Amino acid sequence: MISVIFDLDGTLVDSEPNYYESGRRTLERHGVPDFTWEQHARFIGIGTMETLEILKERYGIQAPVEQLLAEQNAAYLELARTRTEVFPQMRKFVERLYAEGVPMAVASGSSLEAIDAVLAGTGLDALLTTVVSAEEVAHGKPAPDVFLEAARRLGARPADCVVVEDAAPGALAAHAAGMGCIVIPYATDIADDPAFASAGLLFRGGRPQFTADAAHDWLTARRTA
Repeated sequence: MISVIFDLDGTLVDSEPNYYESGRRTLERHGVPDFTWEQHARFIGIGTMETLEILKERYGIQAPVEQLLAEQNAAYLELARTRTEVFPQMRKFVERLYAEGVPMAVASGSSLEAIDAVLAGTGLDALLTTVVSAEEVAHGKPAPDVFLEAARRLGARPADCVVVEDAAPGALAAHAAGMGCIVIPYATDIADDPAFASAGLLFRGGRPQFTADAAHDWLTARRTA
């Protein structure tokens, strides 16, 4: 049986606005004003800790990265519990797989606390009970660690897993893990990223093109191949 492993942010839920705002507030508190969405977008798909390590060095921030992470997580959790939206077609896809008994997991660069807050706030926690955070493994995406750990917890072989992703680091991680991959690019202008070349199913039009039926049909064909 095929198991499905979902990225969280930008794939299942529209959480990037919350990540941007929490990061902007944190950086502003440490003397970095005017952090733009365009600057934030370069880090989409990379774990929060890794992002903060880069920004700390780039801007010469004196505070320890652990403090920055704690501050950003606190700000994010406040936003995540009440302002996170699930993409409607993605909720439909998850509900359909759940009804069919397909093993599923979430593997994310976010902290466990952040993942739990989003899943609980959106009601997805009732459907997705296996969760892996990058903070639980040695390396975040594009390393395959989070996906391999998710497969281990599901009791599935990596070759029997399909990852659902929106960003290049996640697609690279899925390929490195030896897993199939469905990609819904978070922006259409990145659809030609070489990282997506190995995707089994690529929705070039991004979120507006994605449908639960199309993804399910592809999975069904893969199962019966």
